[in-house]
Amino acid sequence: MSLTVEEGEFFGFIGPNGAGKSTTIRTLLGMIRPTFGDAEIFGMSIRRKRKKILADVGYLPSEAIFYSGMRVKDILKLSADLRKTDCQKETKKLCERLQLDVEKKVEELSFGNRKKVAIVCALQHKPRLLILDEPTSGLDPLMQREFFQILRERNERGATIFLSSHVLSEIQRNCTRAAIIRDGQLIACDSVEELSRSSVKRVAVHGEVQLNDLQGIRDLEETDGGVSFLYSGDISRLLQTLSEGNIKDLSVSEPDLEEIFLHYYEKDGDQE
Repeated sequence: MSLTVEEGEFFGFIGPNGAGKSTTIRTLLGMIRPTFGDAEIFGMSIRRKRKKILADVGYLPSEAIFYSGMRVKDILKLSADLRKTDCQKETKKLCERLQLDVEKKVEELSFGNRKKVAIVCALQHKPRLLILDEPTSGLDPLMQREFFQILRERNERGATIFLSSHVLSEIQRNCTRAAIIRDGQLIACDSVEELSRSSVKRVAVHGEVQLNDLQGIRDLEETDGGVSFLYSGDISRLLQTLSEGNIKDLSVSEPDLEEIFLHYYEKDGDQE
């Protein structure tokens, strides 16, 4: 696949588990060597300039594992020391905002609190690029909101954010552009606004209508006094069919990103 993310973007990388999101990220970080091709960050090859690139990258894996027996404050200091950076001021600020107890040992942490430790490790050195692999799993809704507020602040100050997620609402609320991956290949890449503008429409009908012969309907649901469905067929044919029924009300709207995502994942008329 071929993909470009511009400096300063808040970019979403969408796909279900197994689509290739983490593999792509590990290739970008030089953890996996590609069989062919190359990946560049800051205009430098990850194969040849990996150490220099990673000095200015913050990486958050989907699952974080730490040395047992260590306290949170020691883990955060170790992370900063490995980068030869004094992060004390930023570390304290992030821990306060994420309500992270730095005196606790790793074994005492819940999954959500381990994720908070990983977030601070990724952000405390103020990197130019943040690569985040499903970062909000384990965080409660309030912490998710605070986390994205921190990311937006970093982005406004110039940081580039590459956010991998299968939670489409996160992408729709925060990202300016996104790519959709399936089986290791990009199937769409555009602004979130454009991705949401597809030929597929959400149609809600209040009244009586026969839709049996209409092609392009899916996700048909009966509602109170009518039906709702996604439609990707001929609009003229739809209007003709509806005109033959007893329609009391009608709405045609853009579907949300989740519905668009499912549309892209259709194959031979079936949803994968």
